[in-house]
This record gives sequence, C-alpha cells and structure tokens, in this order.
Amino acid sequence: MNLITKVSFDDTAVAFSSKSDTELFKMYLLFKAMNSNTFVKAGGALLNTALNLHLPVKFLIKPTIFNHFCGGETIEESERAVQELAKYNIGTILDYSVEGEGDEKSFDATRDELLHGIEKAHGNKNIPFSVFKITGLIDINLLEKVQKKQELSVTERAAFERGRDRVNEICERCYKRDVRVFIDAEESWIQDTIDNLTYEMMELYNKEKANIYNTYQLYRHDRLDVLQRDYENAIKGGYYMGAKLVRGAYMEKERKRAQLEGYESPINPTKEASDKLFDNALRFCVDHIDRIAFCNGTHNEASCYLLMELMAEHNIAPNDPRVYFAQLFGMSDNLSYNLANAGYNVAKYVPYGPVVEVMPYLLRRANENTAIAGQSSREFSLIQSEIERRKAAKR
Repeated sequence: MNLITKVSFDDTAVAFSSKSDTELFKMYLLFKAMNSNTFVKAGGALLNTALNLHLPVKFLIKPTIFNHFCGGETIEESERAVQELAKYNIGTILDYSVEGEGDEKSFDATRDELLHGIEKAHGNKNIPFSVFKITGLIDINLLEKVQKKQELSVTERAAFERGRDRVNEICERCYKRDVRVFIDAEESWIQDTIDNLTYEMMELYNKEKANIYNTYQLYRHDRLDVLQRDYENAIKGGYYMGAKLVRGAYMEKERKRAQLEGYESPINPTKEASDKLFDNALRFCVDHIDRIAFCNGTHNEASCYLLMELMAEHNIAPNDPRVYFAQLFGMSDNLSYNLANAGYNVAKYVPYGPVVEVMPYLLRRANENTAIAGQSSREFSLIQSEIERRKAAKR
C-alpha cells in the first residue's frame, strides 16, 4: 500500500485538532495580517522603533505573535507547549532564541542556559533533541578569521579555545545524558569553521550512534557534495553521522554579500534547483540509513511526501528513531499533526526567551513567512477551510 494515501496535508480536522474555536480565530487574524507584505514590513519597522526607544510593547507582543511562535520566556514557561504537543505525539525541540551580545559573559550565559535545556531533555521522551548555534558560544569574527586561515593573536586564540570548550561541554553533556543535539548552520563565511567543530564533536560522541547532528542548508549548491563527503569521512573515522536537512535561512544576506565582495553566490540560482538538491539529499540519507540518522527539517509538502515514499520503499518503519520530520512551532501544523497522527516521528522547534530579546527572531519569522512564495497564503487558506468545516459541522 502506498503510504502517500495514508496522509493528507489537506486534512484540517487533524491539523487543527489541538485548537479551540477561539484559538483558531486568533490564528486567522494573525495569518491574515502576515499575509500582507505591506503590513508585515510596516509593523516590523514600528516594533523595531518601539523596542529601540524602550517603549512598553511587551503587553501587545506576548499575547499575539510571541505566544503563537514561541513556547514562553523560560524553559519552565514553555512546559505548557511541550505537554500540549505531546498529547498529539509531537516532540519539542527547545530553541533558546536569544541573540547574545557577543562577549564572554553572554557566551557563558548561553552555555549555561543550553545545559539547563539538556537537563530538561534528559529522560524526557517529549523532548527528543536539543539545538544550538555556535555563534551563541564563540565570537563570529573569530569564526570568520579561522575560516579565512588568518593568524589569531594570543588573546584571540585563547578566546577561540574557550568557545571550543563551551561547544565540547554541551556536546559531552548531551552524550552523557543521552540527548541528541542539532548544531545549526549559519552564514557561508563561517560555516566551514562550524562544520569542523561539529566533525570534532561527532568523532568524539557518535561512536555508538548519532548524538551530534550537523545541519545542511540545501539552498547552497555545494551542500549535497559536502553531505556525501561527510558520510565518507564518518565511515573512515568509525563514527555515525547525524544530519539535519533544511533549505536555508540566509539567502538574501548571502546573495548581497557575494555581490558586494565579487564572488560567486553560494546559493542555488533557482528554487527548483534547491528543491532538487534537497530531495536528492533525502534520497542519499535513506540509502545510507545504516550509518546516517537524519531530520527532514522542512515546511515543503512535496519533500515530506517524498520521504514517506522512500521510507516505504526501503521498509523503514514510520517510527524508526533514525528518521524525524521537524517544523517550526506555530507553522505548518497541517504537516506536523498529520504526520504524527500517521505514526511518524515529528518534532516542533519551540523557541523561547524573554519577549524583547526574542523579537529579532520573531520579526525574521514574519518576514520569512511572507517572503516564502505562498507560505502565508497556504497557512491562511487552511485555517479558513477549518473554520468553514467547523461551521458546517454545527449546522
């Protein structure tokens, strides 16, 4: 039986089964606003201005956009979201989304918060992964200098080693607590340094299974080659490989910098090229499932259907712990809830942190949602369909 017939991403009854009529109407209003590019840009500019002027806007933000896209201001406050998702067999990936100030104090504070999250995930089947960005632990300028193979001063070398120690402390804690962890991808001009640190961690902590996962942004034209190379290196190094596949998050910034500095853009020329590369990466991971555990981190329906088909072809059970689907909290519930309902492993990225400090993340989320062709429209139309379905059911 073709598994594709078992899951329909148009099934709004399943997609919004966790939402009351009131909650669904709030979503309707939010996505109606986000469906307007003009509103998002103007609203984002106003919010930025208000935050820069230290105006008291938290009372407006928290019950609206913050509560929809974030779990809470702390891990403890996010517990409600963890439990709510768990009712529908969806895991939580607690994502500390505060953008640090770039000094040693903030790096140490981020490390401590991440260690707190790992302890929360330990033995908790509702939190299958942790996640972090290396720029939260090491100065971005140092990462870039290392990638350019520029000589570091004694002070810089010491700072870089402290950052490496923070990364190791987090990965070692994950290993000891049996918590898998995603190391997020970032901009291309620091990604090689991030990759190399991640490979070090994999070699240390992936001997028995994939505990440490690298992230591959498949909107970059070289990432499938890198994925395949990393697999070969893992075989030679005698460790398992963890891979989180995403399309990518820095497209405009990447293209702009490439143009300004006169080098070839690392981004695929078309969305179709990115889609093809992403789907080929899925095929590669499934073909090498004996040594690769991976996460299909996407809001793309076609890629989710493809992975279900590939799993069926390779006799991989929907709940095989080596394969996960993941979406962002507050988005693409038609994917997450329908996949989980069909027995697949699903997790939501659930950002958390103080409202004001998480605002840069939220504004990016709103802009990305509007920028992705049809994303907000798709979300909005599904919400409308569910409202109409419920009205008809009450008649």
